[in-house]
Order: sequence, then structure tokens, then C-alpha cells
Amino acid sequence: MTKDHHDDECPCRSGVSRRGFLTTLGVGAAAVAVSGKVSVAAPPEAFEITGEEMAKIELRINGRKQALLVEPRWSLLHVLRDRLGLTATKVGCQRGECGACTVLIDDEPRYACMTLAVEAQGKEIITLEGLMKGEELGVTQQAFLDEDAYQCGYCTPGQIMAAEGLLRANPDPTPEEIALGMSGNLCRCGAYTHIFAAVQRAAKQKKG
Repeated sequence: MTKDHHDDECPCRSGVSRRGFLTTLGVGAAAVAVSGKVSVAAPPEAFEITGEEMAKIELRINGRKQALLVEPRWSLLHVLRDRLGLTATKVGCQRGECGACTVLIDDEPRYACMTLAVEAQGKEIITLEGLMKGEELGVTQQAFLDEDAYQCGYCTPGQIMAAEGLLRANPDPTPEEIALGMSGNLCRCGAYTHIFAAVQRAAKQKKG
């Protein structure tokens, strides 16, 4: 098949000839070379939260009241860690799947990443720090230590809080109830056997 000598002039599907496209490209490149600038559309104005849009809230955390000024969209996880410095609550998936950020809200295990700070007003919030008695570990914390119920340790705070919530609701759980109660917390190291043993140990120690 021979090439038609009019190919360069034939319009392409976009309606611009090959020669026209190359000419336009050359003109644009020359303009940049001379000016040293590239025209870019101005970005939209940044969205800014004003003081009037902030919410005044009061949270009760580990037995202490905390008065805060927050954005309504802030998660409880963000407020605990970045505003109050309670960093035992870990950042994990941030979509309610791994359980690393588990805290107790009115004694029930909840994902802090999926709870808005404004939603937690009027409720009792307990983080891992709140289980300690001064420098002494709480019963569930000590049981996890005694049973070596961790490897990397990153998920451990959430595991302990889930276990504490389980035992507050059910002081004498069966192995099946423990497995169900801890199912919302992932351990990527696979230390589940030790975790379940720790929950059983904590249950016995809490009963005295």
C-alpha cells in the first residue's frame, strides 16, 4: 500500500491535522522557552474552618473532664491523640476494620476512628491509660503481659481495651464468647492463642 502524499493534510478524528498539531505544539514550546513560564489555572480557594464553625464540647476521659474546641468532622481518635496526647490509642486502618483504636465508651468497646468527638459528649470514655492505677498496670494489662499476648505490640492497646470491655459485660466468658468478643480486633502477628489465654487469665483475676 502506498502512502498518500496528502496524508499530512488529512484531518484526524479530532478534527486537527497532523501538521496543524505539530505547528501548535511548536508555538507553545517556543512561548515557554521565551517567557520561562507556563500558564496554569489558579487553584480554587482553600476551604477554611472559621472560629464560628468550631464546636465547643466537653468530654469525660479517664475520669477527667476536658473542655475542647473541635471541628465537627474530627474523629475521637484525632482528638485523643493529637489534641490531648493520649497516644496509647493507636492509628490503624481508620475505617473500622482493625480495632487498633478501640476505646471504651460507657464500658462498651468502640472504634475511636469511626466515632466523632462531638458524638462522645456526655459519655464516659476510657483509654488504655485509664486502666492504670498510677504506675501500676491494670488487671487486664498485666494478664496480657503475663501471657505474652503480643508480638509487635501495635495492636495490643486495642486488644486490651476490647478484652476489658468484654469482661465488664461478661465476667466469666466461655472460649467461644472470648473469640466472638475479640473478633473485631486484628492481630497481624497471629498471637490469638496468647490473647485468648490473657483474657481467660484476666477473668480469673478479676473474680479474685
